[in-house]
Amino acid sequence: MTTRADPSSGEIPAKKPEKIRCDACPVMCYVADGQTGACDRYANEGGRIIRCDPLTIIDKRLDAGGELVPFLASDWDGSLAPQDALTVTAIGSGTTYPDYKPAPFIISSEVDGADFVTVVTEAIFSYCGVKVKIDTDRHLGHEGAVVRANGDAIGLVITSEYGSQMLSLGGVDHLTGGSKAEGRVTCDALLRLCNCEAVTLTIDGGAEVVVQAGCAPIVDGVREERMRVGCGSATIGMFASQWKGLVDEVVIVDDHITGVVSEHQAGKVIGWPDTGIRIKGRRSTPGRYFQVAQPGPGWGGTNIEDPLTILGAWRPEKGARPGLTLLMISTTGDQYGFFRLDEDLVPQKADLPDALKPTVDLIAENCEPALCTVLFMGGAGGSLRAGVTRNPVKLTQSVQALKTSVTVGGAPAYVWPGGGITIMADVTRMPGNAFGYVPTPALVAPLEFTLTREDYRTLGGHDAAVRDLADILETGGEYGAAARAVGPVPDPD
Repeated sequence: MTTRADPSSGEIPAKKPEKIRCDACPVMCYVADGQTGACDRYANEGGRIIRCDPLTIIDKRLDAGGELVPFLASDWDGSLAPQDALTVTAIGSGTTYPDYKPAPFIISSEVDGADFVTVVTEAIFSYCGVKVKIDTDRHLGHEGAVVRANGDAIGLVITSEYGSQMLSLGGVDHLTGGSKAEGRVTCDALLRLCNCEAVTLTIDGGAEVVVQAGCAPIVDGVREERMRVGCGSATIGMFASQWKGLVDEVVIVDDHITGVVSEHQAGKVIGWPDTGIRIKGRRSTPGRYFQVAQPGPGWGGTNIEDPLTILGAWRPEKGARPGLTLLMISTTGDQYGFFRLDEDLVPQKADLPDALKPTVDLIAENCEPALCTVLFMGGAGGSLRAGVTRNPVKLTQSVQALKTSVTVGGAPAYVWPGGGITIMADVTRMPGNAFGYVPTPALVAPLEFTLTREDYRTLGGHDAAVRDLADILETGGEYGAAARAVGPVPDPD
């Protein structure tokens, strides 16, 4: 138990450690010695604000996933690796906030005899989010449905793509435009997704899905294994010749386009006879049907468990006959059934003939593994551009003119056309824990701009703040000298 000193005793009460103010983000925490701020990214070390994580340098000489910590800071012998082997990222670099000062590191280097400059900074993004691609045939939710984390809305379902369901999560309206709880939950979900952690999402009127970048999605507790080989029509086109002579009719059940081989042009070209089959749904073109069922978790992304429910009465005048054989299969090969028409032209389930098993396996073999893809997306505002140049619009013009390349944690970024610097990057291409946050709430993302030294001077860059790599490795920067080297992230197959 602590007691208060008696003033009459002459004892001087212990002085409380003085807190210092961190100005690395708008929260402006007062941080006691040995403690971190609310973001856990900056700390007070002996009366100085330092960055808790080391500056990350990608070293192409290291095996992928390799790491050296500390890197060169304490016992460096002065020798340098070839400059094209080392890439300084913004991970651990610190920030320009409150934006009146140059970026934490502006590095000169020589590439193929030309002088280049790389400007690195950890940028604070309120205008940011992620685009999530989920490879699955299962229906996750209707377009426009709200996506939630821990009960709070953080985004919505957007237009599906070939074999994938798409989500758009985050954005300034969720981060700052709703309740405090919504902003905190949104920021936490974005941070974990960008750092390749698993996040459980629920979709209004739809499924629960566990999303993790680079991993298979888990939909309503079931791990997805395959991405569809194609829509029902495309599957007919790819494999029609494999089935000819082995079965009388093939139907590929699909939520989008259900295919029927005897009617499809692929079947006609190879001389497939009519069977008198009738499909419920909206006929698009021969052998291609829309809306055979509602979307759902069943066959081919529909809500059916019994594929026969999409069939109408068979027509003997068009070729239907007792004994006619029928193969029905989904676009992933996960579900299939073999049937024979009885004397009343009603399909009866039968065992799949051995001769057809390789064709079913072929569909599954041609499906790619199901994965979740997380793309960070953000707009680089005028404030962080001021850390690159005194005239921020010049940087935008240079990026749009392809004179300045943009990377995120060393990963290539797609820059959207039009005004501003709106970027998109695959989070799995970055070293681990590349992203941070500030409690405003907002994400913190590593951002690097690379251009020639001549172009940097032309756009009004902070040329006096340029340093060479040897100086940076030896003395560090404003927020400390700790650094680490990591191996490059392998290119995706």
